[in-house]
Amino acid sequence: MTDGKNKENRMRKNSVTAALAAASMLLAGCSGSGASNVPAATKASAVSQDKIDAAMGTATTLNFWTWVPKIQDEIDLFEAKYPKIKVNLSNQGGATAQYQKLRTAISSGAVPDVAQIEYPFLPSFILTGGILDLTPYGFADLKPNFVPAAWGQVAQRGAVYGLPSDVGPTGQLFRTDIFSKAGIQAPTSWNDYAAAAKTIKDKTGSYITDLPGNSMSPMVAFLWQAGAKPFAYDGNKTVTIDLSSDAVKKVVSFWNDLIQKNLVSTDNQLDDNWYQSISAGKYASWLAAAWGPSFLQGTAAKTSGLWSATPLPQWDGAAAASGNQGGSTDVVMKGSKNPIAAAQLVKFINDDPSSTTMLATKQFQFPASVATLKLSEFTDQKSAFYGGQKVNAVFASISGTVDPAWQWLPYNDYVSSSFKETLGKAITDKTDLLTGLAAWETQIKAYGKQQGFTVK
Repeated sequence: MTDGKNKENRMRKNSVTAALAAASMLLAGCSGSGASNVPAATKASAVSQDKIDAAMGTATTLNFWTWVPKIQDEIDLFEAKYPKIKVNLSNQGGATAQYQKLRTAISSGAVPDVAQIEYPFLPSFILTGGILDLTPYGFADLKPNFVPAAWGQVAQRGAVYGLPSDVGPTGQLFRTDIFSKAGIQAPTSWNDYAAAAKTIKDKTGSYITDLPGNSMSPMVAFLWQAGAKPFAYDGNKTVTIDLSSDAVKKVVSFWNDLIQKNLVSTDNQLDDNWYQSISAGKYASWLAAAWGPSFLQGTAAKTSGLWSATPLPQWDGAAAASGNQGGSTDVVMKGSKNPIAAAQLVKFINDDPSSTTMLATKQFQFPASVATLKLSEFTDQKSAFYGGQKVNAVFASISGTVDPAWQWLPYNDYVSSSFKETLGKAITDKTDLLTGLAAWETQIKAYGKQQGFTVK
């Protein structure tokens, strides 16, 4: 997984002040006249295999910024294959700290060669012109190697800005004992889910789940699943924001109804209270990303054997769909003095079977690699925590149902902070969610205009 706990902690700690500062630096990189300052797909000539071979046979030191635990194991494999290349690994303190330092490094020119960036934050770094387009290195040919939803995040407007490291397709982890006590099965449709929420509350006292107001990731995943397209960005100066569509309102109204009926909890997610609550059975299920199953085994260890996994309930039973929570890419910084070697490091970490298999089976990072998702060593793993179920196989199937056309705004820091002030606050306070939704849309549209974007 992409350090799911760290990801959610980052989402909680982001403040409006930090978002404004980040966005100010972002826009400084694209200010000026015309599109000359806006990154576009490079027209550079393809890098030949001879040049790649020469670079990989030359003594070189690469600097790699990432927060993935124990990734030194994969780096060791890379260095064994390319003994002339030395990789200096640096953890900048997690995603939030890394982004702040990376923006400063872009401004000063003292960038690492390779850096990890989560998908929602990639557009902001592309906008500053800090990310190298890897199409001249043959990376466009690697498209079939990755799940479409992940490839859609890194391949934009004719350029390839890195390779997907992991993804977070969303499924349903549920307490079999609580559902059994309520006399029901895991719901397969959202209509059934609403009915199950009442039955579980009436018969067991548990909430069917918790919808947090301190992170927009779950709500975004539900919008994504429903086919909503709330955000779009043309790569230049135009953003599209549509939080008033029927698809968006359908999802928000659904959760608003459950919350107003006190059938869904609205606790902050992934804090001490949440850890204790999920262990104690306050929530009968967790609508979690693919990194959730491993995370839950540590968080709620005493409930081992009482969980099972299944896809999300569906709006349309004829067309399975899910949304993503989390995931990241490794990119080559445009200021790298060793772009060929850096590109090969990105390729090895995320596309070489020895690396991707280790990341998936030993470090439990949910893979974006198609080959790894089909690997029996990965899909056939049985988990005692989930009653012997092959949970990886469940989420591997879900990963293929995530719409690859989803886009993020190039000021996601602010979008996240604004969510917590508006729709997120309405969730936490159990007030009208549609009012909070409208306030969220108003704020992020106004912010985009303030930063010089054309907002549609």
